[in-house]
Amino acid sequence: MALAKGITLAENDVASASILLGRIGVPGQAFVVGITGPPGTGKSSLVDRLIEVYRNRGLKVGVIAVDPTSPITGGALLGDRIRMAGHAGDKNVFIRSMASRGWSGGLSRATSQVIRLMDAAGFDLILLETVGIGQSDIEVVGVSHAVLVVLMPGLGDDIQVSKAGLMEIGDVYVVNKSDLDGADVMVVSLLSLFRGGPRSPPVLKVSALSGDGIDRLEEAIERIRIPFTIGGTDLKLKSIRGMIVETARGAAMQKLAVVSESRADSLARQVLEGKTTVEAAAAKLSG
Repeated sequence: MALAKGITLAENDVASASILLGRIGVPGQAFVVGITGPPGTGKSSLVDRLIEVYRNRGLKVGVIAVDPTSPITGGALLGDRIRMAGHAGDKNVFIRSMASRGWSGGLSRATSQVIRLMDAAGFDLILLETVGIGQSDIEVVGVSHAVLVVLMPGLGDDIQVSKAGLMEIGDVYVVNKSDLDGADVMVVSLLSLFRGGPRSPPVLKVSALSGDGIDRLEEAIERIRIPFTIGGTDLKLKSIRGMIVETARGAAMQKLAVVSESRADSLARQVLEGKTTVEAAAAKLSG
């Protein structure tokens, strides 16, 4: 499949991918929903539910699931795609797992390129699930049009810790696993954080397992998506700006990664011999 080959190119061959991406149209036509939050909160199960919701609406759905990197192969640990295997036979659903490969912020270096490729392939909705690394898992906001922050009962203390990160980026806050004790307390805690503040995003209690509350989540997403489909210039500009920044960061990291080992070894010897400092050597390596 051409899309799969294009994504593989974006992940592994930056120069060739740049040529390919230069030939596609203006990005920003597909609505991108970022799904983020701490590990274990049920993000993948929620994505699976949202695929079903939007396929029932007749939309073509792409999924980018950023997984932890295998320490052995460097590839993605494909737990997310396995959970969504029920949609494998649907030609209007395309699911791609990507290894984070050490990229910070819960994404992968090639995330913005893959979004553009799916956009060009005609997908109406792209669900972007981050690796789930907690408070610093906030880069998703730059490339998404709407961000769902997924939490679960039992994370009360973590909410306070996350106020400067996850608690500032969500357009919708989802308390998943609502059948567990403490779900109502979690909702109240979230609402109290936003009370009197500059914004009051929806806080919804859902169960991805049973489907309870998914209809309300769909309504909350639609309140953002529908204006996007009939204009949405500000949202499109925000996500394109994020793609530019992410692509620039990726190019810089790629350049650093291909620096010869002998160059790094030479600089290390200079530091050891007291001829330079670690900071000065790093500047030379990245320059």
